[in-house]
Amino acid sequence: MPDRTQTAEGPDHVESTDSGGDPPCWAHLGDGTGGTAALPVTDELLAAVTRVVGDGIVVADPDGRIAFWNGAAERIFGWPAAEALGESLDLIIPERNRGAHWSGYEKVMGTGETRYGNDLLRVPALHRDGTRRSIAFTVALLTGADGRVGGIIAVIRDETARQAEEQELRQQLRDLQEATKG
Repeated sequence: MPDRTQTAEGPDHVESTDSGGDPPCWAHLGDGTGGTAALPVTDELLAAVTRVVGDGIVVADPDGRIAFWNGAAERIFGWPAAEALGESLDLIIPERNRGAHWSGYEKVMGTGETRYGNDLLRVPALHRDGTRRSIAFTVALLTGADGRVGGIIAVIRDETARQAEEQELRQQLRDLQEATKG
């Protein structure tokens, strides 16, 4: 991923080189059919997509340290990217869920395989203010040219309001069922 730096262009400016000094290139990750003459798939376009997309995008390294955190992740979890980057995923994982999370995370990083690649996962998460969030997310492993796992990406949606609405509807249904029994 390109380095995010605070520059005269602002906090969302994406450097034109990666940490190794090479131009970042994401366009090659597609199947070669993306883009049009009017809107080619470029590093700038993909960087803009990660900034403006409504879902949180979080990338963590094999040790579970946050390496990328977009604006939607800031909104969902309350942590600015500048404070989240380099921190452990424990930042957003409720304490009671950490044991299971880290057990699975270490296994995935060690084997390079996840059974959740196509599944929508729903789990509790923590907001900066300490409140609980209900999130849904998908994950994918990020591998290098050598095939080794370099990290994991999660695309995250805050479902807290939707879950509260569903719980309210279930309660109303139970109340109606109880009232009609009598």
